[in-house]
Amino acid sequence: MTIARGLVSTTAAGLLGAAMALTAPGVANAEPCRLGASNVGPRSCATTELRTAPAWTLGTGFCVGMLTAAGVAYDGPLAEYHVFPGTAHSIELRITQGFSPLGDYAPTVLACDVTAIVDWRNLDTGDSGSVSRFVPAGSTGARPLFVHVDSGPGRVALTLRTDRPGIPASTEVFVP
Repeated sequence: MTIARGLVSTTAAGLLGAAMALTAPGVANAEPCRLGASNVGPRSCATTELRTAPAWTLGTGFCVGMLTAAGVAYDGPLAEYHVFPGTAHSIELRITQGFSPLGDYAPTVLACDVTAIVDWRNLDTGDSGSVSRFVPAGSTGARPLFVHVDSGPGRVALTLRTDRPGIPASTEVFVP
């Protein structure tokens, strides 16, 4: 009886381990994932959404601008047809400026030509960096600019600012 019981418990442990390995999200060297829901093809990424408060700036000439960043932190690696294919444990930000009181396709106010700078610091590993991108005044909610922040997994502090005088905006996000 003891041999049969040992064989059954070994088989049960093996099946349980195989089931856990197949269903564990965000494991190293995982299959590519897709941001958003996916019921076919690549698996859905583990994500955390984020949004900053507006960052106010003075643009070139006499211009007051407002930048906002929204995005998603994900585990990855992202599938090949994504804007940033193959990236993992990162943040994808959509930077827009100004706002349109009448909707996305109406004229925008508070928009200037500026260079947006995203400073980041991983609070768990101590890694830090900065990413910059020129944002033309026409980069509104209908035409956002995408920025990739390669922060690694953990809690990450982000600060959105410009290369001109202004008031930056900060937020914190967990990167799976």
